[in-house]
Order: sequence, then C-alpha cells, then structure tokens
Amino acid sequence: MDPNSICRKTKRLAGKQAELCQLEPEIVQEVAKGTKLGVRECQYQFRFRRWNCTSHSKYFGKILQQDIRETAFVYAITAAGVSHAITQACSMGELLQCGCELTRSRAPPSPTVGPGTEGTAWEWGGCGDDVQFGYEKSQQFMDAKNKKGKNDIRALIDLHNNEAGRLAVRSYMRTECKCHGLSGSCTLRTCWRKMPHFREVGDRLLERFNGAFKVMGGNDGKTLIPVGDNIKPPDKQDLIYSADSPDFCSANRKTGSLGTRGRVCNSTAMDTSGCDLLCCGRGHRDETVVLEENCLCRFHWCCVVQCRKCSVRQELSLCI
Repeated sequence: MDPNSICRKTKRLAGKQAELCQLEPEIVQEVAKGTKLGVRECQYQFRFRRWNCTSHSKYFGKILQQDIRETAFVYAITAAGVSHAITQACSMGELLQCGCELTRSRAPPSPTVGPGTEGTAWEWGGCGDDVQFGYEKSQQFMDAKNKKGKNDIRALIDLHNNEAGRLAVRSYMRTECKCHGLSGSCTLRTCWRKMPHFREVGDRLLERFNGAFKVMGGNDGKTLIPVGDNIKPPDKQDLIYSADSPDFCSANRKTGSLGTRGRVCNSTAMDTSGCDLLCCGRGHRDETVVLEENCLCRFHWCCVVQCRKCSVRQELSLCI
C-alpha cells in the first residue's frame, strides 16, 4: 500500500482518514508500512494453509468483502501492524508528533528475581515504546471508515477485530532493564517498556483465529451475540466472524480463492501443510527441480561478501 495512493483517494476517505492525509502525511506513511507488515505476517502465518493470504489484489479484495474468519485475521493483523509501525517510528525519532514513552507517573518495574538483585534501586530510563500513541493513530485511521453512523453487523465485526489486533500489541508490552554498577554489580537498574516482536503478535492472533467466535447481530443492531448454545461471549481480544469460510480448494474469484492446484505440500505431514489436507483429497505428484543458491561465500576486506552459485536438486510434492 503506497501512502500517496491512499491520500489520492481523499474524497472517498472518511473524515479522520482525510484529516490525517492532509495534516499528518508522515503518519499515513507509517500506516502504509504497518499495513505491509501485517500482510507479510499474514502470509507467514498462513503459508501452509489452503488460503495463504495471497496479496493478489482481485482475490485479496474479495476476502475483505466477506465476514469469514480469514477476514477477521486480516483486519486484526493489519490494525496491529499499523499500531506497531507507528510506535516503532516514534521510538526511532522518525516522527515529530511523538517520541519515547513518558514514564514519570508509571509504577516501578517488577523486581528482578535472581542472585545479587536484592535491594536494587531502579529508575525508568532508556527509550520506552509509546504504544499508546501508535494505538490511538491506528484507531483513528483503521476504524474511521466504520464510524459513519453505521450500526450494521459488518461494521461492528470489523471494529471488534481491529481492536483485537491493537490489543495484541498493547496488552503484551514487556519490561527490559539494564544493570549499572561496579564490576558488573546491579546497584541500579534502568528500565523501559518495549513492544512484543511482531512475530509474537502474529502467533497470538493465529491462536485467536483458530478459536474465533461465530456471531450474529442482536435485535437492536448494536450488539453481537455468539452463535450456539452455552457459548461464552467473546472478549475484546477474541476474533469474531459471521459467515462460514469456503473450503478454498478450487479457484473462485467470487470468494477470493486461488485454489490449491500446484501448491507445494508435505507428503509426510498430517497437519494443514500435508498433501492430504492441502490438496483437498485430489492427490499430489512428485517433481524434481534444480535450484540455484549462494554457496562458498567469502568475506573480502572491506566490506564485500562474494559467493559462488551452486545448483541444488530438490524433491517437491505438488498438489494436482
């Protein structure tokens, strides 16, 4: 997603989105980076599934128009990516509107457990991640299109999944500390808060995807009700959807499915990457391919790495 292309569509954007384009284009640039970060993570997490988060625009757009579980994950991971990218830019000093986290009013960090840390003094320092700023800007931009007086189930679901993605970043901040003192002692600790690595965010949201809740709209048009008997309502960090997913076995533009024909599968695995599941029972064929890769690499002073090209034969299993 190119930030310029986002803002060229200003007339079609909701109020807050258009406002950010006009007043804070550098924030929109980080929104674009965060969206790409989210899509890359989606492709990693779904690399062994029938739907592999393809970035093919015609098919990807069809996924976004539905209310299936895959749509829920895309909304959550992109909202998380935007929050993460903006917060990271703040910490790197790339945005004038923000910087390191303000820690004056924050409670002290948890005491370190270990030898030699009893009675250790502490102070907030370093450059903590201002995750609240990233959270708020992600909320302003990603939620804007669903806030134009719409109370339909689709808007409620999208807003919920956006929030679940942001919380997968904000709710799992970690405290990092550095010891100071003579001869490696820890007479003083300087501590700061950091975001989780984005791979952790993706892993956590995939767990939520696997346990996603199916919902339907309440009679008032403003609430969502879980489908099924004796099912607890989803919390803010759960992913929700309202329609069942297609099987993604065959190519279908209407559903955004590219199908699995020609996909590489694992002939010995029993999980989603296995040929039985990935190929939808159609079977697979084995094929030998010759690939070129770097080998015999040497470092030459200074500062070049030179490699040779080696041919490697590889056995692949491909879905029929």
